[in-house]
Amino acid sequence: MSTATQTRTPAPSRARLRERIGFNEWMMSPGIILLGLLSIFPLIALITMSFSRVGLLGGISLEWAGLDNWVRAITDGDLWLSWGITIIYFVATVGIEMVLGVAIAVALSKLIRTRGPMLVLILLPMFVAPAIVGLLGRYLVDPTFGLYAWVLQAFGYTGDILGEPVSAFVAVTLMDVWEWTPLIVLIALAGLSGVNPSIVEAASLDGAGEWKMFWNIVLPSISSILLVALLIRSMDAVRYFDIITVTTNGGPANATKIVPLRLYEAGFRFFDFGYAAVVGLMMLVVTIVIARLFVRMLAGKKES
Repeated sequence: MSTATQTRTPAPSRARLRERIGFNEWMMSPGIILLGLLSIFPLIALITMSFSRVGLLGGISLEWAGLDNWVRAITDGDLWLSWGITIIYFVATVGIEMVLGVAIAVALSKLIRTRGPMLVLILLPMFVAPAIVGLLGRYLVDPTFGLYAWVLQAFGYTGDILGEPVSAFVAVTLMDVWEWTPLIVLIALAGLSGVNPSIVEAASLDGAGEWKMFWNIVLPSISSILLVALLIRSMDAVRYFDIITVTTNGGPANATKIVPLRLYEAGFRFFDFGYAAVVGLMMLVVTIVIARLFVRMLAGKKES
């Protein structure tokens, strides 16, 4: 009896497996396997390089270095300073973009005739390449002929915006906000279109104000889609590189040198690929942690 039971028990699990893996999954499996292989091999190479000294003379050579690269990264004060700048930049850009994006989306949802043209104008920065945004921002804040520099000079500010640590950090942050706030507007506007209008109308008839309706009805209704928008922007903000490279290149005095820029310098300026591999793996871990956090929050929203 026990043998028969053991041979019969896998049948239900196989049946459930066949139910889960349907025609669509089988058709997608070659692409998923190929994508997995393309991701696994570079990851293995990156991990191997993090424990090696990489030589380039006469071809690529790997010399086992143990934990030397990891110890260097963990004890590198400049790297931890870059992590601090990255976190501040991440919180500032994503926070401002979420607040502005939702506010603009709510304002656009109340428009009727001019919503289309206004949405087109708002979405324009999103279609500009980040390097072009950096060049445009650098031109606008130039102390000699920049429009923004001229406006600030009218209010008494005569310094070089990109030449001082605080103003340079604020400038590159606002450049990123200018480019990617339209993405949050687009996603939030799509979420607002799914809010039940009868609930909003009933709350309005009951005397609820605009702020109460937004906080108690609209915001909970679009919270799931806002988490998706937050996840998308968070993944991109951690790997931010283009605008800072074009405008300040990490300066002045390393005030804008975030981790991706330090990774680029270690790998492609000093050719220290072992150390760069460690920094890249640290960025990968941080990205996975952030993604898992938002995915769990999104799953909790769906369950509730």
